[in-house]
Amino acid sequence: MKVVISTDIYYPMINGVAVFARNLAGGLQRRGHEVMVLAPSITGDYSEEKDEEFGFTVVRLTSNKMHLYPDQINDVPEAKDILGMKLPQLIYRNGMHVSFMPYFEIKRALDKFQPDIIHDQTPGPVALSVYRYARHRKIPLVATDHAYPDNLTQQVRLPQLAKKPINKAMNAYFLSFLKRSEYATMPTEQAVSDLIPKNRKHFRVPVEALSNGIDLSRFKPKKAKAEIYKKYGVPTGRKIVLYVGRVDPEKSLDVLVRAFGLVCKKNDDADLVMVGDGTARNKLEELAESLGIAERVHFLGRVVGDDLPELYRTGDVFSITSKTETQSIVLLEAMASGLPAVAVRAGAIHELVKNGENGYLCEPDDEEAVAKGLVRILQDDELRKKMSAASLERIKIHDINYTLTRFEEIYTTVLENRQTRA
Repeated sequence: MKVVISTDIYYPMINGVAVFARNLAGGLQRRGHEVMVLAPSITGDYSEEKDEEFGFTVVRLTSNKMHLYPDQINDVPEAKDILGMKLPQLIYRNGMHVSFMPYFEIKRALDKFQPDIIHDQTPGPVALSVYRYARHRKIPLVATDHAYPDNLTQQVRLPQLAKKPINKAMNAYFLSFLKRSEYATMPTEQAVSDLIPKNRKHFRVPVEALSNGIDLSRFKPKKAKAEIYKKYGVPTGRKIVLYVGRVDPEKSLDVLVRAFGLVCKKNDDADLVMVGDGTARNKLEELAESLGIAERVHFLGRVVGDDLPELYRTGDVFSITSKTETQSIVLLEAMASGLPAVAVRAGAIHELVKNGENGYLCEPDDEEAVAKGLVRILQDDELRKKMSAASLERIKIHDINYTLTRFEEIYTTVLENRQTRA
């Protein structure tokens, strides 16, 4: 089967969509399919390349920098300090690359590739062009929605009165992309319930909850290599509260830092390690300083490759305080690494973390509850082992191999339906 994966956000960017799109393309290629990825260029110029690990083709579309949002590849620069005051970062030199009008490049690439099916991952300019092409060439289209509107609106500080109608409009916009497909998926049942209208009269596309999945052979519990502690400055002989992911406003990481400040009052042997980068990092560093815990909070920046599974293994407990997760690949990776979790009862997190079984769920923005959960796990070795085993049990159904098999079945069904109607 010749499969195209189209996305406005792609590796080496670091977020759930980018990671999943590459995992999906690589997994399908290894199963014998011929795969092409369409994504914005990270240099600005059109190019075609082979993925070094998996061997599929990546078509990088001509793009322009959007300087209002960081590229999620390079580290976000330190805020400028003027007269003792750090100014908020508004413009980013390494802005996110966006392909605003990629239709003719997409048409040329797909006419040459002759795909059997296209699978879109994001509701942006690339998707608009792909939909236009698919309609004209009568190519079946599958779509996956990975985001809540909050994932975008939380990046901009909006008055609460304005946020609700904007989120509603954005949700309608997201749904318009799913409606154009012949089969739609979302990572969790909760995401489907939250975003898909209950009345399907005007939404007739089949929608399935299908986990993004992760490679369980890559993320598994082991003792971290000694050199990883030295390389990244992770303290040894300490209990580690770990966070991995983007360090952006919608992740609500100020709640985690404040909660860790409370943990420090009861645990002298604990440190917080935060792996990732983003627009909120400067403010979080300031917050840690103001709480007097800066020496115990370690910001490691963006980490990819083989070091990432090793860093998960340095942790004793994983914590995520985001309220806008449609699934959370980093939480899947943490669970596969044998970590219990303290998380927020919001979005689809409750489908991964069962309260009291493999961690604790807290109400959004409740830093005291987060701290309480962390302290319980850090201070009770037997509880931590029990919850670790529960995480490993619950993660089994999220093996990427199941996800790949199910997408193969979906593609086959869509193609057969097309042939039946022809």
